[in-house]
Amino acid sequence: MICLLCHAEYTLEPTFHQLFLLKHPSPGLCTSCHDQFQLITPPYCSRCYKTGIKDVCSDCKIWEKEGIIVNHQAVFTYNTAMEDFFSRYKFMGDYRLHHVFHQYFKAEKGYTIVPIPVSKQRFQERGFNQVMALLQPLPFNSLLEKEDGPAQNTLTRVERLNNKNTFTLKAKVKVPDKILLVDDVYTTGRTLQHAISVLKQGGAQEIKTFSLCR
Repeated sequence: MICLLCHAEYTLEPTFHQLFLLKHPSPGLCTSCHDQFQLITPPYCSRCYKTGIKDVCSDCKIWEKEGIIVNHQAVFTYNTAMEDFFSRYKFMGDYRLHHVFHQYFKAEKGYTIVPIPVSKQRFQERGFNQVMALLQPLPFNSLLEKEDGPAQNTLTRVERLNNKNTFTLKAKVKVPDKILLVDDVYTTGRTLQHAISVLKQGGAQEIKTFSLCR
């Protein structure tokens, strides 16, 4: 097989180190490339999985002051390897990479998976919704639409926190009571909180959130 990142030939066999950490190689990636991705391990924030925190991080405490208790889980840290991955996958539009982390996305009994949408402009530029592609082949329900606006990666942290809500419910959709809201990367949490606000206005009673990276 040929690695989609470094283009080296490889065989899909987990090393002893990977088996010990329950970190299995991903389809499409060689062991060397896959091992550069860092799983989130304790200590981390009990609410958002921010690493290096033993209890609740300052971000989640700020959300709590706004009456929001964050309920988020993530798998990987957003290190240099993951930044390079998303540069290829998300910003350069290498759709072949959409399946390499599929093993980390799981359905949760009783919850409807809802992906964070991209705007029509971003979809036309990229050709796909990166979150929906990551979720394949899991069933999900696309309930939200997003207005055109500046890309999140072009905004500062303060700008992201102050960014207006660009999400709306699609016409004539039925919002389920329990939702697992999924995004690719969690930074400030503002994107997910905007989406949560819209979904709760639409009738959702309980919403958990998940991202590949934190």
